Amino acid sequence: MKKIEAVIKPFKLDDIKEALTDIGITGMTISEVKGYGRQQGHTELYRGAEYVVDFIPKVKIELVVEASREKEVVEEIINSARTGKIGDGKIFVEDIEKVYRIRTGEEDEEAI
Repeated sequence: MKKIEAVIKPFKLDDIKEALTDIGITGMTISEVKGYGRQQGHTELYRGAEYVVDFIPKVKIELVVEASREKEVVEEIINSARTGKIGDGKIFVEDIEKVYRIRTGEEDEEAI
């Protein structure tokens, strides 16, 4: 099993959710996060005063899938999240050793 984490621009969330639903991915966790990479921060003007915004709002999607579906899911996220501009985000993939469904006690693929 694989855990896929994607940090994306917030306005792309609906596109990604729709694309993943279309390929049968029914569960994910969404978090509002802030950060920066190459995009860095930017300056804004508020009531005549200039200030630096160091951290940019992003959305983090987390999902666990069968290892055989990793490439398919990553490609869907990339195709749905890409704008071609700096700050499109990153995708991280890690191995998951075990998954348990609390309600039923199911394990691994049955628990996804």
